[in-house]
Amino acid sequence: MNPTPERLRAIITGASSGIGKATALTFAKAGISVALVSRSLDKLTAVENAVRTVGVEAKAYPIDLAEVTTVKDNITAIATEFGPIDILVNSAGIGYTNPLRKTSLTDWQQVIDLNLTSVFQCIQGILPQMRDRRRGTIVNIASIAANNSFPDWGAYSVSKAALIALAKTLAVEERANGIRVVNISPGAVNTSLWDTETVQADFEREAMLTPEIVAQSILYTVLLPAQAVVEEMIVMPSGGSL
Repeated sequence: MNPTPERLRAIITGASSGIGKATALTFAKAGISVALVSRSLDKLTAVENAVRTVGVEAKAYPIDLAEVTTVKDNITAIATEFGPIDILVNSAGIGYTNPLRKTSLTDWQQVIDLNLTSVFQCIQGILPQMRDRRRGTIVNIASIAANNSFPDWGAYSVSKAALIALAKTLAVEERANGIRVVNISPGAVNTSLWDTETVQADFEREAMLTPEIVAQSILYTVLLPAQAVVEEMIVMPSGGSL
């Protein structure tokens, strides 16, 4: 039998804004305690306070996931302190646009490190505890760009396609250990990603998904009975393809 939502505990990366923040608040309303991971302590603290207002436990962990050599140990430490952890949501990531011919090796590596390698290290950090308990759900936030090619989104698309491949392999390796792996690929989501220096794109923000819609999708997957898993979910704006 699954533990009740009030007893579930989650680590959420990228929790200071966007999908990660929305997921933290959505989880809190469902009674799930959350460990919040992101670079910005000030933003994390605001989310932490909002979660506690709902009445569940929360703790902020300011960690730069771009420092990939330290991620595994940091996640293991969080799992030990805040655990036992039932859910890991890998929401942190970077958007990037540039034609492949103009993409520098430095930029390429930055995108791969944050969108793929840091997730790999988060997973390695949490797996021992989940395997010991023979249960756990790992949710990766991929993108529709993993399946569809868009001009100038090459490095980003590659990182998200590789993330799906990583998750599919993890799923078959850990299924016998009671660990579920979920890939959620949203279409365009109205977050601060579109305002960052690494993204040069002009889309209609009002037509995009909201972070809250994606967060509700994540909640649905983690609250399924242990005998079921949503291995892949594509969530698109109903008004058209983005």
